[in-house]
Amino acid sequence: MVIIIILKFVPLSYLQYHRTTMNGESLPQRLGNPVIGIIGSGDFSRSLAIRLVASGFSVVVGSRNPKRIPKGLFPDGVELRSQREAVDSAERVIFAAIYPEHYSTLVGLRDGLAGKVLVDVSNATRLDDGELSNAEQLAELFPQSRVVKGFNVISAWALQTGAHDGSRQVLICSDCSDSKATVVQLTRRLGFSPVDLGGLVASRDIEKAPLHLFPSWEGATLVTFLLFLFFYGYNVVKHVLLPYLAHGEHNFYQLPLETVNQTLPAVALILLGLVYLPGLVAAVLQLARGTKYKRFPSWLDRWMCRRKELGLMSFLCAGVHAVYSMCLTLRRAAGYRLLNAAYRQVIGGWNLCVCLSVVSGIWN
Repeated sequence: MVIIIILKFVPLSYLQYHRTTMNGESLPQRLGNPVIGIIGSGDFSRSLAIRLVASGFSVVVGSRNPKRIPKGLFPDGVELRSQREAVDSAERVIFAAIYPEHYSTLVGLRDGLAGKVLVDVSNATRLDDGELSNAEQLAELFPQSRVVKGFNVISAWALQTGAHDGSRQVLICSDCSDSKATVVQLTRRLGFSPVDLGGLVASRDIEKAPLHLFPSWEGATLVTFLLFLFFYGYNVVKHVLLPYLAHGEHNFYQLPLETVNQTLPAVALILLGLVYLPGLVAAVLQLARGTKYKRFPSWLDRWMCRRKELGLMSFLCAGVHAVYSMCLTLRRAAGYRLLNAAYRQVIGGWNLCVCLSVVSGIWN
């Protein structure tokens, strides 16, 4: 009852701006509810506007032709204006939600963007090294603006549904610490977890992050494929090619099922051994060195970091082997059933012939 009474008399603004974040830091009050500008009217701009409005911000969306935007596409409370009006209306933070190819069309807004925080949300289109990132190119086009990289690893779906679904982390980098702190604070207000990666040069890796497909699984997948290829080739030579060359047996029908099923358990056992072997090697190395505080060799360190992926690949091979074994058992059972039916049919026909022979002999 005491807690309820206390909360009743606490102002709502105090609860809103003094709540704590995931890491225990309190949110500053200086962000308030400023007007946030968004340049662009695409899907990401719409999702971002929905999330900002739901978090209590005023949003102005700038489009080259705001009259062509369908009515009801953006939520109530979002103002649809031209790009110039959106830039002038935004107090401090402006999101550039357009393709990098169109950054040059914003040069005419350079005076309005001067001194404001310009958040680049674009991603890279290819994994080329040595080139400037989209954020760095944007910073060159607008040297008087404070460019911050962020929100590019968050999908439009995650923005609409909030931080409960999808990834919570927002990778942020900038050369201006104050502007980066503003975006970090804004990220927390939206319900996400900001991750500070340093200067704007880190945007090269941030923009390429969505282009990597399971980067930690490359080694485990390659090892599994090579092991499967080796044992499958061995089983093909032993159970298919050699019987054919030596005795003329045609066992090629075994390739898709039986040969694969003979290969999977061997691969699963080898992978399981590769999961536990680096731990033993590390223990022997520590005993030989007489200390555990020296770093492992790079190859051993990478091997130990991939044990989880190797274990899951081993479980996958074992699971597929179990399914294949069950299917082969059912297949053999069905074959035996057909053979039994044919056998019974032959026996029945033979008995009928015997009966007819006996009857004909009696009549004769």
